[in-house]
Amino acid sequence: MKCFVITKKHIIIASCLVVALTLSIIGATQTFAQSNRKLPIYCVETEKKQIAISFDAAWGADDTDTLISILKEHEVPATFFVVGAWVDKYPEEVKRLSDAGHQVQNHSNTHPNMPRLSNAQMCDELKSCNDKIEKVTGKRPTLFRPPYGDYNNATIENTESMGMKCIQWDVDSLDWKDSATPDTIYQKVTSKVKNGSIVLFHNDAEHTPEALPHILKTLKEQGYEFVFISDLIHKENYEIKHDGTQCKIS
Repeated sequence: MKCFVITKKHIIIASCLVVALTLSIIGATQTFAQSNRKLPIYCVETEKKQIAISFDAAWGADDTDTLISILKEHEVPATFFVVGAWVDKYPEEVKRLSDAGHQVQNHSNTHPNMPRLSNAQMCDELKSCNDKIEKVTGKRPTLFRPPYGDYNNATIENTESMGMKCIQWDVDSLDWKDSATPDTIYQKVTSKVKNGSIVLFHNDAEHTPEALPHILKTLKEQGYEFVFISDLIHKENYEIKHDGTQCKIS
């Protein structure tokens, strides 16, 4: 009868095999999870030099008329994602934005972290905000931007179930930071914009009105055309890459 002697070498080989098998399982699990992960639209793959300017509106409204004036001077259409509570507080500002030719879209009703909500609560956030915007502007939103940029699969699924698209951004002005200055905002935006970019600003950030004219002028000089997000994105026959880039499927 043969005796099998377990040596240190055998233990090392077995340990390596266990580690390799574990890593393989983890890798397969992560790949599966990633393949089933839903993504919002961060930007659009396009050969056209088109970009979209967007503003999130959730708190103050002191700069509304200034922003409207700047956008009008530079002939730039913008997409404003507004919170329902903001509509309650500033209905006249919402109407002025719409009357000035800008699109007013959904940024939730109370600005919650969407992944923390149930499906019913998510849908209520979307519907309530849509109802308020439509009552003031006469137009029902077709786009939704999750507060804090925070989302999960359910957020996107519930958004799509209401016939809406979930929108993020690929260029962040970081205009909300205490350290922001007109120059840092300008540099953040102009250094990162590319064809199909969606740029994020905030309607009540301290230095945005000062930075915005220079940004718009520079981007126009670089040949960019400004369009609404709803005109930039594809409505059907598309896929979204792992980095959130929306691509047309021919």
